Amino acid sequence: MAKTSKRLYLIPVLSKSLDILELLQAETRPMTLEAIHRRTRISKTTVYRVLKTLVHRGYLAQSPDGMYRHVMRPKKLRFGFGGQSADMPFSEEVTRSLRDAASASGVDLVELDNRYDATTAVLNAEEFIRSRVDLIIEFNVEQSVAAIIGDKVASSNIPLIAIDIPHPNATYFGVDNYRVGVEAGEMLARYAQSEWNGKVDRVIGLDLREAGLLVQGRISGAFEAVRSALPNLPPEAFLRLDGRGLRDTSTRLITDYLKNHPKEKHILVAAATDTSALGVVDAARQLKRQRHIVVVGQDCIREALEEIKSGTSPLIASVSHETNAYGPNLMQLGLALLKGQIVPPYNYVSHKLVTRDSLP
Repeated sequence: MAKTSKRLYLIPVLSKSLDILELLQAETRPMTLEAIHRRTRISKTTVYRVLKTLVHRGYLAQSPDGMYRHVMRPKKLRFGFGGQSADMPFSEEVTRSLRDAASASGVDLVELDNRYDATTAVLNAEEFIRSRVDLIIEFNVEQSVAAIIGDKVASSNIPLIAIDIPHPNATYFGVDNYRVGVEAGEMLARYAQSEWNGKVDRVIGLDLREAGLLVQGRISGAFEAVRSALPNLPPEAFLRLDGRGLRDTSTRLITDYLKNHPKEKHILVAAATDTSALGVVDAARQLKRQRHIVVVGQDCIREALEEIKSGTSPLIASVSHETNAYGPNLMQLGLALLKGQIVPPYNYVSHKLVTRDSLP
């Protein structure tokens, strides 16, 4: 009786990938794509794609001259992520983007919720340090404890990336806060010129003071853009209120303001976050003052986009911080830091103004 051969369930491209990885593990010197192609006899296209994938996942490193070498990986990388707050829509969008990117990069993401609270943020940073994660990504809104967190992490020799709010000893990643504020202010000024013939009674900035001066640049930028477009506005026309980036707080502040200023019918509002901007909308509707106030937000969260799309809302635009790009860019930045590469101290994401006309 003839002997039957045992069936092998092999994945050809995976076998080729392992051939390339094992070759580079065995070599003591970096190799070029051409040399790898000759040694493995695998097509150049496949070799190229496999090499790029292994570099992206951190198994290989590519030097500026195009040489590839194996990178020792004794364990799977673990990144600690302190999320701003599970109750904040923008923070949740950033978290989802980071989760997807970590999964694609083969990185374990250890998540803790900072709960929009200074004490919790410090405790979470201490937990990451005790857990000896390889890198910490901090999304902490409380500037008052940024130095504490930065110092603790630096003492542990763990690389630190700070999202949107700068921390000492950290690499910054996020938007250019002043520039996104300018975009918002220019939109408000254009509305006043086209709809109100340039007449403005008040310009309100709903600030986020606890986040520090850099994030407050969103309001400073908006005010400067309005001043440039409407130079006749007196200094007293500009008013900053601390909305804390929260909806209820912003609703209360704007409700009180509108009640105390019943004759004002041309009010521009620059909000530090869309959550604050939605609080402005709530206040205007409760007092039936929708026609007297317009607001531009930041972040482009889903509910804000629905308001803008309606065409009847006081919320006329928002600046998108492109959260889909946060995760992949943070992974790339984190892996670069762990490889000892030199990275810029400030790493800005792209942004764009979103209006009703630009929405599908």
